[in-house]
Amino acid sequence: MFGESFGLDNGGSAALTRIEQRYNVLPIGIADASSLKSQHLLLMAHSRAQPAEVLVELDQWVRDGGRVLLLADPRLDWPSERPLGDRLRPSPAFADTGLLKHWGVTLHAPDAPGPVEIEGLGLVTSSPGRLESQVCRLAHDGFIARCRIGKGSATIIADADFLNVEEASDQGNLDLLIDELGRLESR
Repeated sequence: MFGESFGLDNGGSAALTRIEQRYNVLPIGIADASSLKSQHLLLMAHSRAQPAEVLVELDQWVRDGGRVLLLADPRLDWPSERPLGDRLRPSPAFADTGLLKHWGVTLHAPDAPGPVEIEGLGLVTSSPGRLESQVCRLAHDGFIARCRIGKGSATIIADADFLNVEEASDQGNLDLLIDELGRLESR
């Protein structure tokens, strides 16, 4: 929302500007029941770890008909001027505290360092212990998992690097994000 400086003068990122062309963006710190009340669509972009009670509330919100697009990058590769360990520096990996497993999805990080390619990422659905009202389908070589969870939907994308748009040629990468939000919206 605010970049590393968290100043109001920078106006947010190019990705935020693109999303705001179609959606009214309401920033929230945690995805708890009070934040999600009367909302139908949630974008969680490489979010920080959520407390256990919040994950229960988020799961229930989805099961009751909510729709979430979760960008879960197993190896975020964003430049940062903040030192390692700084709380304001983007986390290098998605902080999965069990939600993906609960939804029947496992996130795999690329094996080798270097540029992340779709083939190097993976979301794998797992069936043991999965509830019958949960079904996930993989797309884009396992890069995207589209899950039906109760009455709601969750789309998990194993990347968040594409949000760091710096050049005009990178703008096309945001088409995937807008398309997936639209897909969730129409479900």
